[in-house]
Amino acid sequence: MPTEWTVRAITRAMLPVLFVLTIVELGSGLVLGRFEAQLLRYPTLLALVPVTIGTAGNLGSVLAARLSTSFHLGTLSFAPDDEHLVGNAVATVALASSIFPIVGVGAWGLTALVSGARLPLRTVFVVAVVAGIVLAVLVIVVTFAATYVAYRFSLDPDDVVIPVVTNTCDVLGVVVLFATVQLLL
Repeated sequence: MPTEWTVRAITRAMLPVLFVLTIVELGSGLVLGRFEAQLLRYPTLLALVPVTIGTAGNLGSVLAARLSTSFHLGTLSFAPDDEHLVGNAVATVALASSIFPIVGVGAWGLTALVSGARLPLRTVFVVAVVAGIVLAVLVIVVTFAATYVAYRFSLDPDDVVIPVVTNTCDVLGVVVLFATVQLLL
């Protein structure tokens, strides 16, 4: 794929994407507003929100960077049996499985130290782990889809995939976290 690396070309590719992502990001705020009472009732959930969406965005960014590098090297194929895709997906889930338990315990510990935890450690741990694993799977789907769309439209994935993934993960992170809370509380 020939890429034109000029400010004008990058801006032309990014501006519509960023406009759409700005509107998508409003969804995250609307979901947070809907659960404001629950957040104030359980400060541990409030502590989980930024860490959960940040961690999901980071997982997506790492995966997007790896796929973008593979794309530029010409080693990326979108076949379902591609070992590179499967390996990166498994690594993303494994990383989420190891990080989100720490996120749950850390959020509980922080709120216990500052304001007294109102949710049991076990509940916060389970919420963080379940939300984290679900988010990891969604991150994989969104990242693969964004990379594929960038490929199909001859866009440089370095320019568009990471913003799409991180903004989408913000919204998905809030939605998945509160869906998990609704199921477990």
